[in-house]
Amino acid sequence: MSNLKFKEYKGLDLSRINEDILKQWDADDTFHRSIETREGHPTFVFYEGPPSANGKPGIHHVMARTIKDIICRFKTQQGYLVHRKAGWDTHGLPVELRCGDKQRRKYRK
Repeated sequence: MSNLKFKEYKGLDLSRINEDILKQWDADDTFHRSIETREGHPTFVFYEGPPSANGKPGIHHVMARTIKDIICRFKTQQGYLVHRKAGWDTHGLPVELRCGDKQRRKYRK
Protein backbone atom coordinates (compact mmCIF):
# COMPACT_ATOMS: atom_id res chain seq x y z
CA MET A 1 0.00 0.00 0.00
CA SER A 2 1.95 2.99 -1.21
CA ASN A 3 -0.86 5.50 -0.77
CA LEU A 4 -0.88 5.40 3.04
CA LYS A 5 -1.44 8.78 4.63
CA PHE A 6 0.78 7.95 7.61
CA LYS A 7 4.23 6.42 7.57
CA GLU A 8 4.13 2.71 8.38
CA TYR A 9 6.67 1.48 10.89
CA LYS A 10 7.64 -2.19 10.54
CA GLY A 11 9.28 -2.42 13.99
CA LEU A 12 8.12 -0.45 16.97
CA ASP A 13 11.12 1.76 17.72
CA LEU A 14 9.49 4.58 19.70
CA SER A 15 12.74 6.53 20.02
CA ARG A 16 13.15 6.63 16.25
CA ILE A 17 9.49 7.51 15.72
CA ASN A 18 9.84 10.33 18.26
CA GLU A 19 12.95 11.64 16.49
CA ASP A 20 11.19 11.52 13.11
CA ILE A 21 8.18 13.41 14.40
CA LEU A 22 10.30 16.03 16.18
CA LYS A 23 12.35 16.60 13.01
CA GLN A 24 9.14 17.13 11.05
CA TRP A 25 7.73 19.49 13.69
CA ASP A 26 10.99 21.46 13.71
CA ALA A 27 11.05 21.66 9.91
CA ASP A 28 7.42 22.85 9.80
CA ASP A 29 7.75 25.06 12.94
CA THR A 30 4.57 23.32 14.12
CA PHE A 31 4.50 24.64 17.67
CA HIS A 32 4.93 28.32 16.78
CA ARG A 33 2.49 28.02 13.89
CA SER A 34 -0.10 26.50 16.26
CA ILE A 35 0.05 29.73 18.27
CA GLU A 36 0.29 32.16 15.33
CA THR A 37 -2.72 30.67 13.53
CA ARG A 38 -4.86 31.19 16.63
CA GLU A 39 -4.12 34.90 17.11
CA GLY A 40 -7.44 36.67 17.69
CA HIS A 41 -9.18 33.49 18.87
CA PRO A 42 -10.48 33.10 22.43
CA THR A 43 -7.65 32.45 24.86
CA PHE A 44 -7.31 29.68 27.37
CA VAL A 45 -5.18 30.47 30.40
CA PHE A 46 -3.92 27.67 32.59
CA TYR A 47 -2.59 29.15 35.80
CA GLU A 48 -0.18 26.76 37.38
CA GLY A 49 2.19 26.90 40.25
CA PRO A 50 5.64 26.08 38.95
CA PRO A 51 7.56 23.24 40.52
CA SER A 52 9.63 24.29 43.49
CA ALA A 53 13.40 24.24 43.33
CA ASN A 54 13.47 23.85 47.10
CA GLY A 55 12.81 20.12 47.16
CA LYS A 56 14.09 17.13 45.27
CA PRO A 57 12.39 16.46 41.92
CA GLY A 58 10.27 13.36 41.83
CA ILE A 59 8.05 11.38 39.49
CA HIS A 60 5.07 13.41 40.71
CA HIS A 61 6.60 16.48 39.02
CA VAL A 62 6.74 14.62 35.69
CA MET A 63 3.18 13.38 36.08
CA ALA A 64 1.82 16.85 36.95
CA ARG A 65 3.69 18.48 34.06
CA THR A 66 2.36 15.83 31.66
CA ILE A 67 -1.24 16.40 32.71
CA LYS A 68 -0.83 20.19 32.39
CA ASP A 69 0.67 19.75 28.92
CA ILE A 70 -2.17 17.48 27.81
CA ILE A 71 -4.78 20.03 28.89
CA CYS A 72 -3.01 22.85 27.01
CA ARG A 73 -2.67 20.71 23.88
CA PHE A 74 -6.33 19.72 24.03
CA LYS A 75 -7.47 23.34 24.33
CA THR A 76 -5.17 24.27 21.41
CA GLN A 77 -6.80 21.55 19.30
CA GLN A 78 -10.17 23.06 20.19
CA GLY A 79 -9.03 26.33 18.60
CA TYR A 80 -8.07 28.33 21.68
CA LEU A 81 -4.96 30.51 21.79
CA VAL A 82 -2.87 28.95 24.55
CA HIS A 83 0.38 30.62 25.58
CA ARG A 84 2.65 28.44 27.65
CA LYS A 85 5.18 29.69 30.16
CA ALA A 86 6.93 27.49 32.67
CA GLY A 87 9.33 28.43 35.41
CA TRP A 88 10.71 27.49 38.76
CA ASP A 89 9.55 28.83 42.11
CA THR A 90 12.69 29.53 44.10
CA HIS A 91 11.05 31.64 46.78
CA GLY A 92 9.20 28.98 48.68
CA LEU A 93 8.33 28.35 52.27
CA PRO A 94 10.97 25.62 52.90
CA VAL A 95 13.79 28.08 52.19
CA GLU A 96 12.14 30.77 54.30
CA LEU A 97 11.76 28.36 57.20
CA ARG A 98 15.40 27.28 57.00
CA CYS A 99 16.55 30.90 56.93
CA GLY A 100 14.29 31.66 59.88
CA ASP A 101 15.78 28.74 61.82
CA LYS A 102 19.29 30.09 61.21
CA GLN A 103 18.25 33.56 62.33
CA ARG A 104 16.57 32.24 65.48
CA ARG A 105 19.68 30.23 66.39
CA LYS A 106 21.87 33.26 65.77
CA TYR A 107 19.87 35.49 68.11
CA ARG A 108 19.49 32.85 70.84
CA LYS A 109 23.23 32.80 71.42
